[in-house]
Amino acid sequence: MKTIMYALFLSLAGISGLFYTHPEKLNKPTTDTENKAVLKNWQASPDGIKFNQWQASPTGKKVHAGAVKINRAIRGNASMAGVVTSLSLPKGSRVGYGFMVKIDGAEYMLAFGEEAEKEFDGLRSLQVNDKIIIKSHHVSKAPKYAYPILSASYITKDQKFIFKRKANQGGC
Repeated sequence: MKTIMYALFLSLAGISGLFYTHPEKLNKPTTDTENKAVLKNWQASPDGIKFNQWQASPTGKKVHAGAVKINRAIRGNASMAGVVTSLSLPKGSRVGYGFMVKIDGAEYMLAFGEEAEKEFDGLRSLQVNDKIIIKSHHVSKAPKYAYPILSASYITKDQKFIFKRKANQGGC
């Protein structure tokens, strides 16, 4: 029994030694030239070409302008006043539960991800034209959608929290 334990321990030590012989190769940061080369290769791929065409289209420009418009508020962790314009997302949306909101004259998809049982109960009480305060942690854009996509950190209505994002469990 003792010899089996020693054999397992030695094999484990040998295998872990292989992983740590050249750790600088595993965590080596990429240089700007390497990053530019990867980006250039992606832009030449069919997906990159489609994305660049979408970005140059009127819809892509509108989505980009909307994302830029609120990006400073998101980076500054500021609250934004919004009005609910629709209680559903555009047809064919695959971002989970959400609704449409207008902030500073621009339309946004406010996406919350997959529905949980009681997590969105406060949001279900909202009506069209309700005024809400939104704090977002991220804005994204995708060629599939004609609106920027906001991920909310919290939402208040009449100074009462109706949604607060849960912190990631078990992450960094």
